[in-house]
Amino acid sequence: MSNIHKSITELIGKTPLLELENYERKHGLEAKIIAKLEYFNPNQSVKDRIALAMIGDAEKKGLLKPGYTIVETTSGNTGIGMAAIAAARGYSFRVYVQDNVSEERFKNIKAFGGEAIRFSQVPEVQAVLDETGGDFVAAVRTLKEKVLSKEKTNFFVNQIENPANPSVHEATTGPEIWADTEGKVDILVACVGTGGTISGAGRYLKSKNKNIKIIAIQPGPGSLPNETDPLPPDITGVHPFEGVPAERIPHTMDLSIYDEKYEVETYQAYEAAKEVARTDGILVGTSSGAAIFAATQVAKRTENKGKNLVVILADTGLRYLSTKLFEEA
Repeated sequence: MSNIHKSITELIGKTPLLELENYERKHGLEAKIIAKLEYFNPNQSVKDRIALAMIGDAEKKGLLKPGYTIVETTSGNTGIGMAAIAAARGYSFRVYVQDNVSEERFKNIKAFGGEAIRFSQVPEVQAVLDETGGDFVAAVRTLKEKVLSKEKTNFFVNQIENPANPSVHEATTGPEIWADTEGKVDILVACVGTGGTISGAGRYLKSKNKNIKIIAIQPGPGSLPNETDPLPPDITGVHPFEGVPAERIPHTMDLSIYDEKYEVETYQAYEAAKEVARTDGILVGTSSGAAIFAATQVAKRTENKGKNLVVILADTGLRYLSTKLFEEA
């Protein structure tokens, strides 16, 4: 029989693992850093997984019907995955995107026929961002209550509260890591945005081996807005989950799942992303750089000699070519 697929949705998941051998040698690491290359998904990011899962779940529950418009808020990658799947399924799509994301994201969404609106174009949302110093969770809730609730024929995906988000990582990402390492995984390292990836994959892996350590990454203090620098270069899509009010933490983040929080600054993420492109020929974005940097520091610890660290690299660096990520110092 032929092996011809009928939809891009059939191509999502089953992304490869790659040991970063050249990078390990350069740093003299005695632990293995094994990258889960999520840019092998059809729309080049881990968010393809949740886009498909949340749309499929809504269809099954009757929340998404023919003629409806799919609506989401995002730092970019979820919007791209949603736009592509909406096009494949015959839905209209509209997304509200943070202003500081790369131009490639807007162009990708529009290429799939989606409508992309910057947060600053919605006065109610911008007011909340100004008042809270950029609280994404508060901005999303305001958008839902003051704008989207007035519309009758849309489905608001709401990735930060949608249980299908972590569930798909528990059903796919975690099992893929376990199978491809033949159960030989000691540490999982991943950034936290919505928290869905680390919560779902971490939950599955701990169900197989409770001794697996989960390292969750959030931005360092120098990469967050403050009085002296209200708009510092940030790690796109990565948000704090410790040291912030409970209402700022997405419902999709399971705070019981991780064993250690690791903070990474934007410049450290940039350096790691640029370095691994030159050592191992993989081009990844800022959150992946942050994950690689954290994994490197964890791998250097004496107690981790000989262990396998799996690090989730969320997206492709091709979405950052218009940013300062790959600029020479």
